[in-house]
Amino acid sequence: MTNDPTRPDPYRGQRGGDSGGRRRSASTRLLRYGFNDPATAARLLATEELGELGTDAVLLDALGATADPDLALLGLIRLVEAQPDETARRTLLRTVGSAKPLRDRLLGVLGASEALGDHLATHPEDWHTLAVYESADLNPGVADFEAALADVRDPDALRVGYRRAMLTIAARDVCGTADFVQNAAELTDLATATLRRALALAEADAPEDAAACRLAVIAMGKAGGRELNYVSDVDVIFVAEAVGDTEEAPAVQAATRLAAHLMRICSDTTAEGTIWPVDANLRPEGRNGPLVRTLASHLAYYQRWAKTWEFQALLKARPVAGDETLGAAYCQALEPMVWQVSERENFVPDVQQMRRRVIAEIPAGQRERQLKLGPGGLRDVEFAVQLLQLVHGRGDTTLRSSTTLVALDALATGGYVGRQDAAALDASYRFLRTMEHRIQLHKLRRTHLVPEDEADLRRLGRGVGFRAEPVTELTRAWKRHASVVRRLHEKLFYRPLLDAVAQLAPGEAGLSLDAARLRMEALGYADPSSALRHLEALASGVSRKAAIQRTLLPVLLGWFADSADPDAGLLNFRKVSDALGKTPWYLRLLRDEGAAAENLARVLSAGRLAPDLLLRAPEAVALLGGPEGLAPRGRRALTQEVLAAVRRADSAEAAVDAARGVRRRELFRTAAADLIGAYGTEGVPAHEDPAPTVDRVGEAISDVNAAAIAGTLRAATRARWGDELPTRFAVIGMGRFGGREMGYGSDADVLFVHEPREGVEEGEANKAAFAVATELQRLLQLPSSDPPLLIDTDLRPEGKSGPLVRTLSSYRAYYRRWSAVWESQALLRARPVAGDEELGARFIELVDPLRYPEDRPGEDAVREIRRLKARMEGERLPRGADPTTHVKLGRGGLSDVEWTVQLLQLRHGSRVPQLRTTSTRPALAAALEAGLIDAEDAEVLDAAWLLATRVRNAVMLVRGRPGDTFPSEARELAAVGRYLGHEPSSSAGQAEIGASGEVLEDYRRTTRRARAVVDRLFYED
Repeated sequence: MTNDPTRPDPYRGQRGGDSGGRRRSASTRLLRYGFNDPATAARLLATEELGELGTDAVLLDALGATADPDLALLGLIRLVEAQPDETARRTLLRTVGSAKPLRDRLLGVLGASEALGDHLATHPEDWHTLAVYESADLNPGVADFEAALADVRDPDALRVGYRRAMLTIAARDVCGTADFVQNAAELTDLATATLRRALALAEADAPEDAAACRLAVIAMGKAGGRELNYVSDVDVIFVAEAVGDTEEAPAVQAATRLAAHLMRICSDTTAEGTIWPVDANLRPEGRNGPLVRTLASHLAYYQRWAKTWEFQALLKARPVAGDETLGAAYCQALEPMVWQVSERENFVPDVQQMRRRVIAEIPAGQRERQLKLGPGGLRDVEFAVQLLQLVHGRGDTTLRSSTTLVALDALATGGYVGRQDAAALDASYRFLRTMEHRIQLHKLRRTHLVPEDEADLRRLGRGVGFRAEPVTELTRAWKRHASVVRRLHEKLFYRPLLDAVAQLAPGEAGLSLDAARLRMEALGYADPSSALRHLEALASGVSRKAAIQRTLLPVLLGWFADSADPDAGLLNFRKVSDALGKTPWYLRLLRDEGAAAENLARVLSAGRLAPDLLLRAPEAVALLGGPEGLAPRGRRALTQEVLAAVRRADSAEAAVDAARGVRRRELFRTAAADLIGAYGTEGVPAHEDPAPTVDRVGEAISDVNAAAIAGTLRAATRARWGDELPTRFAVIGMGRFGGREMGYGSDADVLFVHEPREGVEEGEANKAAFAVATELQRLLQLPSSDPPLLIDTDLRPEGKSGPLVRTLSSYRAYYRRWSAVWESQALLRARPVAGDEELGARFIELVDPLRYPEDRPGEDAVREIRRLKARMEGERLPRGADPTTHVKLGRGGLSDVEWTVQLLQLRHGSRVPQLRTTSTRPALAAALEAGLIDAEDAEVLDAAWLLATRVRNAVMLVRGRPGDTFPSEARELAAVGRYLGHEPSSSAGQAEIGASGEVLEDYRRTTRRARAVVDRLFYED
């Protein structure tokens, strides 16, 4: 290149008067066009090679539109210099100056690819190729590329022809006339044409080998899916057959020589570079196996030895070269195996583990820059789509595409993936693949790493459309898309429903009526005809809702069957789906979120209480999406929510409705967590260690009842007195309420206490306290579809005969003078639950000396307690009830354990502070720690109390109404047994043949041992 001082200055009239100012003005102008080195750019624009074109503003605009204007300008100069003569040079410059489409294509390629610039400098006539496909409607295909390579006679010519054809693909890509999908398809079609021409060259070099065999080339990976990058390994498998009288072994040897020659033609590096490596390592036995096999040999290997990942790889198998009939026969023979692979044991976990292994093997320094293999990379999308295809595609042929985005669209259409999720994955996959293409296009090197160099990042950012701040905008967009991919990959790839669908037997994934009837009979549905009607109502039609239901139901049927009452589970599911089916998030939750579908199945088929609660407010199904949704809220948070709802209500009745709504939701949350086992010790089934579940259920129900009472008290107060009663008012929890041991059907035992405010007469205060207590009870007893919360005040002084509400001083006077021993015992469980906190605390301070007396109860007092206990057993046990299975009053039941523990508290609470608790199990633990009971006795009593409490809760969950005895109906008894951890002895669903006898025997054995301890500690000691 030469600089001619006599040439016109291209920036004259646009610069300042002095030369320094002119240079600064030129540099500033060129910087605005995106040049990184404006001084060099100005010198190149003024060179003789460009002539008048160098002063043409059109050229500057075109250069500024490229990914790297400096690289584009340098490439243009090199191309001009490389022209064979002056005529060719003038033709090039004239065309670049006047033909905008070709100018944009040529400069776009030169600005994006240093490697293609080198090719044009070496083969300067190839720029004419860019004029062939100027129209966006002219999409070159395999036939076009085959025609372009038809005259190739040697490997070097094939390399040149390949790069020449790639010029047109790159030009359409960088100019935006072909999107990523078209671009990848064209690269694949070019690779197909190249493989065919390479095979023809190999056959021409060894005609005797070509005559001895039929050889088919099967594309795998991205080549099979028509998704190739600019520089990808082309994965292939070779299959051969003998021709005529040729024996199999010589034919395979001949085919092997042809295949090896084909690979060398494409893969070897010469003066013209290389095309791409041909990789045959996906063949049976990998690189250790023979390069070529017959079709029969392939089938034998896949039928006997192939691993899961090999079938996943075959998902993209496609014949591309050689014998078309043999290639088609290969794919047709292996396709059924591909769609049966998900039936393998541990199929889903194996695929998931393989993806984790790939990530683990990425060098630490590259993980964050890996576009393909790293977290949030391209492989995350591909693995998620392939796993969904393999699981659902065996029953749905619309999913069997080898192209990732086509398969993703089919998954969304079929309802297997949410439409928004699919759209987000599609957009992110396109962006990441476009980044990958631009990175590889620069030097035509196989890499998936985002560059670290600032100049490379700048060119990459401009290449994908970011011009203001290319590096910053590119980094931000890349991280955002990677985050989207990672989130959705975790959601789809590790979806629990996948493993359940994969475990269905062949044919079960569909919902044909005949197959469904047979399956339901086998699973133990008592009324298959009714169940079929539910299935038809849920899954018939062409709506997206029906499509998703058809995906869910085969798995749900099995989960329902793994319960005592599968028919009820399916019926309840239909009711919930009818109520929520038009709600967009409902089916999406079951399909996508954690273990929501399995949780719902277990809740709906475990009894009446939880489904009844859910059907009154079906939106509560959202709580089943994950562990955080089932975690107890806590009393403070619940009380704040209830009080806020009460403030918004227009009347006391509306306020109580709102409080009941919160209570209903929380009861469902607690019941669901209980049935699912979410409260148990991690890794330990709830029936093996029931203590955490029993404790948390009791605490959760007690807390929500306390919040409901607090809200109702506020509503009753506000309706008549506004924000403040004339008297301070507190509600004291008693019994199981005070002990935070309530069950689903427990009444709320309470005392009401008040204290007149300063300046208020006691008579007025008494009237106000009585009125608010009465109103509180009335409001809570209003007819409602919500579960009732009954208030029981019979533990107040003088029982039913005494006043409903007393002042604190009245309680003090009564307890000082008239208190009976049973009242001291009842006060062991007293705890403030609502109302004035300071007044509640002073009430507890008042009663502490009664329940933890300094002087141990005398013999008369102990004798009275024993007499009351014996009288209660004789008089309150229902007529006809079996005393060995009545959980409250029967032998070794709740009453036996609690009275024994309470006697220890009365006797020793004053000197053992740890005994001063309102809860049974902590008091029993404190007695053990203090040496008041030995470890074996404590364990026996604790086990009996836990079992009796669980039976009580189970009866309520199963029957939907409280009860202290085991159900007599076989299916209900089996459901109670399931809750307690007793599996039925017969096939799933045959509840009436279950472990009923074992359940009762286990209860009797446990409580018999507890009664022996009670007799010794309570009655004899």
